Amino acid sequence: MTIFHALESDFSYALTENSAILPDQRAGLYLWEMILKLRLHPYLLLSLVAVALLVSIWLNFILFGRGRQYYLELNETRLDPLGLSYYASENERNPAESAKMTVVFFGDSRVTDWPSPSVSGRFQFVNRGIGAQTSAQTLQRFNYHVKPLHPDIIILQVGINDLKTIPLFPERKEAIIANCKQNIRQIVTQSVNIGAVVILTTIFPAGEIPLERRLFWSPAVDQAIEEVNAYIRSLEAHNVIILNAYLLLTNQETVRQVYRDELHLNAKGYEVLNGELVHVLMTLDSDQRHSMQQLHRDHHRR
Repeated sequence: MTIFHALESDFSYALTENSAILPDQRAGLYLWEMILKLRLHPYLLLSLVAVALLVSIWLNFILFGRGRQYYLELNETRLDPLGLSYYASENERNPAESAKMTVVFFGDSRVTDWPSPSVSGRFQFVNRGIGAQTSAQTLQRFNYHVKPLHPDIIILQVGINDLKTIPLFPERKEAIIANCKQNIRQIVTQSVNIGAVVILTTIFPAGEIPLERRLFWSPAVDQAIEEVNAYIRSLEAHNVIILNAYLLLTNQETVRQVYRDELHLNAKGYEVLNGELVHVLMTLDSDQRHSMQQLHRDHHRR
């Protein structure tokens, strides 16, 4: 009798005859009995254990990184809930650029990452994005980070950091969505009230959700994005232009082409958006030139 047969016999006896074995012990014995029945070579068994250990270490490393990131964000928010210390020394419009149209990117990290498009010298671009901010935080800092710049155009992208919390607080889903809509509407209203044209972008779709985040994600997030985007589209007006980023990005062949992670775009993604943004900006520039020419003609007639 080989050692495998002897051990298999012992495990079978223990499992069938020994009623004193606890359930967790019995599960372990079943596992070892299965291994013995497969007649795994010791080296192969050690290799499988080593692979399992490496996978466990890798997953723990990723989870530690995620946990550290969220812990830092939490404590940074406690120190400066609205992020008012950001851009503290840059909150005035540059007088030397007064002849240009000031375009302010405003919102969360998706705005922070958004590079200025390549257009003619008629525009100066200012970025006022802050990572991880919700629509409520963005609204509350409008008077500090946007209003002093006297912008001609405001490009707004915000909302994903509200909606991604729905799997954590499913019982508050309706309130989260309603608050997100209301905050976006208030930002748009304040922007129009200071004389700016708003380029209101629909919320980007989510990218490919990684394994370690799927426990904290659900289809409810995607459904909420679509619901809020429908509301965003309803806000279109003569001074509120909708840039349908959601549609532009979902029209790409694969998500990996335009995303660097589950929430953020890569350079290709912003290239797609800037292609449409340039078209909108040039249309606004043309309309402004036409209005100025009309004003000059009316003045001469008088």
